[in-house]
Amino acid sequence: MSFGRVVDRTEEGLIAFLLTVMTLISFTQVVARYVFNFSFVWALELVTYLFAFLIFLGMSYGVRVGGHIGVDALVKSLPPARARVVGMVATLLCMLYAGIVFYGGWIYVAKMYQIGIMAQDIPIPQWVPRLVLPFGFGFLFFRFGQVFYQLLTGKEAHLLGDEVEEALKLRSDGDDERAQEVRK
Repeated sequence: MSFGRVVDRTEEGLIAFLLTVMTLISFTQVVARYVFNFSFVWALELVTYLFAFLIFLGMSYGVRVGGHIGVDALVKSLPPARARVVGMVATLLCMLYAGIVFYGGWIYVAKMYQIGIMAQDIPIPQWVPRLVLPFGFGFLFFRFGQVFYQLLTGKEAHLLGDEVEEALKLRSDGDDERAQEVRK
């Protein structure tokens, strides 16, 4: 299995795990509060940290599946070769941004480690949940690197989702399903 595929599986597994744990904690908290008149002090803080990890992992997942929205009318009006060059420049700028925030996040986590502040309701140091910054932007940098490589080698790659194309595909899929129901 290739390194990219391992990263894909890891990313998907982490997203599924985070959603599951967040749902279980939130459900348990609601039942405890409204049925037993009891509350877990740490639940909100933990769900907040898990949600932050989910958001930062979701950024890279969105790049992988082409789920980010944007205005690309100008790029679509360009000839394919120029559109590819513009896409490569945009991808390099995105990689630069991800690299800068990764570096800044790493410095921030190091400072939090030096200071030694503890989380408010969970007995862990504050730098642990702050690892989401370099971790998430490292994943994002990797995903933009994949897009850049695909553009560089001439393979089809998309930085942005195409809402019109997806809507037409969903409509045609729905039409196919309706036609099959009519035939039955």
